[in-house]
Amino acid sequence: MPVPRGVARFNRRVANRFVGPVLSRMPGFGRIHHRGRKSGRLYSTPVKLFRRGQDIVVTLPYGPGSDWVKNVLAAGGCEITTRGHRIYVDNPVVFTDDGRTEMPALTRAILSRVGATEFLALTPASASVRTKG
Repeated sequence: MPVPRGVARFNRRVANRFVGPVLSRMPGFGRIHHRGRKSGRLYSTPVKLFRRGQDIVVTLPYGPGSDWVKNVLAAGGCEITTRGHRIYVDNPVVFTDDGRTEMPALTRAILSRVGATEFLALTPASASVRTKG
């Protein structure tokens, strides 16, 4: 069971405004820049992420039903800022961890305690062009 939606609402309204700008500059964290699929408004959401091969994998502690995940899936991509670099990513794929996904041990330990097993994999645009071409 993912983290309760009430926690997500609190983080979106309060915590993200304070910790988001700081966390996105730290290793293992970033910001997803996406456009609302209904409103067309631009949003920025702080996330925990890690690399898996060429892909950037974002943890989904609130599950794939979060609005930002739906926005990224509907758009087919987004931009991610991490450690001061802004990267366009596409080919979003939600997947469930089967226990064999390569990820940092601390990330696995924390997510397993809250029952979060779903992730969003995104491919940097330059890598997806190479594999498609």
